[in-house]
Amino acid sequence: MAAPERESDVVADDSTVSSVENAFDALSAAAPEGWRVELIEGEIHVVPPANGEHEEIVSEVTGQVRDHRKELGRYTGLGLFVPDASPTGKVVPDLVIAPKGSFGDKKEYHDPAPVILVGEVTSRSTGYQDRGPKLRGYARAGIPCYLLIDREAGEVIVYSEPSVEQYTRKSEAMLSKKIALPEPLGFELDTSEF
Repeated sequence: MAAPERESDVVADDSTVSSVENAFDALSAAAPEGWRVELIEGEIHVVPPANGEHEEIVSEVTGQVRDHRKELGRYTGLGLFVPDASPTGKVVPDLVIAPKGSFGDKKEYHDPAPVILVGEVTSRSTGYQDRGPKLRGYARAGIPCYLLIDREAGEVIVYSEPSVEQYTRKSEAMLSKKIALPEPLGFELDTSEF
């Protein structure tokens, strides 16, 4: 469940940040199995487990990456620390592609520096965050490629070339078509299997 979007002109001080972090930690600890808690642009989002279609899409993307780029790791359920996405910057993308061994420690949230691609598959409960706050956060973190599979719109979007607050390059294709993933991935993702 996500809180409704709201504008705020309140400047967060250290006590506000600490309160948000404490609430985030408490919700994370209390979340039922399969649920995940994210803190995006200062708002806490409790995300239910993904449905089968969502997981089939993630599985297909990871399989295609494996087929084309065996040296890369394919991570699901991995926490990233995305600076400026929120006071703590804690998010859990649907998919992370990075060199194998990039996340061999015991941390729950990792530095996004080695990430080549981050992917999100929208659902009714997460679409807004995937198209807005996460898009901005991933660009600010300098993640080279953001793959957005927008089930509601029936399209796949590849954002690349991050610059400060946004990605400067955007490619779109309807689901069921192929779309090019930029280097270092350098292959066409076939969405006809989604």
